[in-house]
Amino acid sequence: MTVDRVQQPLRVVLTDTNATVVEAWRAAFADTPGIEIRQGSILDEKVDAWVSPTNSRGKMDGGVDAVIKRHLGAGIQLRVQRAIRSRFAGSLPVGSAVCVPSGAVEPKFLISAPTMEQSSQNVSATLNVALACAAAFQAIHRQNREVPGSIGSVALVGMGARTGRVPARVCANLMWTGYTLFNDHSFEDYDDLRSTIVAQLDDIENAPETTRVRIAPPARRTARR
Repeated sequence: MTVDRVQQPLRVVLTDTNATVVEAWRAAFADTPGIEIRQGSILDEKVDAWVSPTNSRGKMDGGVDAVIKRHLGAGIQLRVQRAIRSRFAGSLPVGSAVCVPSGAVEPKFLISAPTMEQSSQNVSATLNVALACAAAFQAIHRQNREVPGSIGSVALVGMGARTGRVPARVCANLMWTGYTLFNDHSFEDYDDLRSTIVAQLDDIENAPETTRVRIAPPARRTARR
C-alpha cells in the first residue's frame, strides 16, 4: 500500500441550500482549518470538481444529480455511466466513486459517489454518507496521482441529507469523518477504503448524533527486503 498526498492543499467548499445542513457543518468542522462553508447552490462554485451524491447506476434523475445534469447537459450522465460500466461492470458500490470530465470549463470534473443503491432510497440508518464522502476524496487522490495538480479545489453538498433523509447533524459528522480520513491516508483501492470505515464505524448507530469519529488509517505496509 502506498500513501500519496496532494502536493498543494486542497481547497474544499461545503455548500448547500439547506440552512440546517450548513449550520450542522459549522458545528462539525468548527476546529477543522481550510474548509469554506456557505449556504447556496453548488452551481455557483468556481472549483475544479463538483461532487454529486448519486445512485449505483449513475442515473441522474433526482436531487443534486438532476440539478447538475440540467446544468451540464445530458452528456454528463452518459460519461458517468460509461465510467461505471468500464470500471465497475455497470454498478458503482457505495464506498466507490468515478471522476469524469464535465465538458465544462468550471468545473473540469464531476465526481459521482453513490450514497444509495437505488434512487430516493432512505439511507438514514447506514454508514453510506461517510463511505461516499471518503470515496469522493479518494477519487481526487486518484485523479491527482494520474494528472498531478488537476484537482486543486472541490465543492460538496450535504451528502444524503436530501433524498437519502440523513439527519443534518449525522450527515455533517459523517462527512467530517470522510474528510479527515482523506487528510490522513490514500487507499490502494475502494475495497480497502470500505473495509476500514465499516470496521471502525460498525456501532456508530448507537452513538449520539453529535458524535464525530476519526478513522485510524491502516498501518503502512513496509516492503520486504
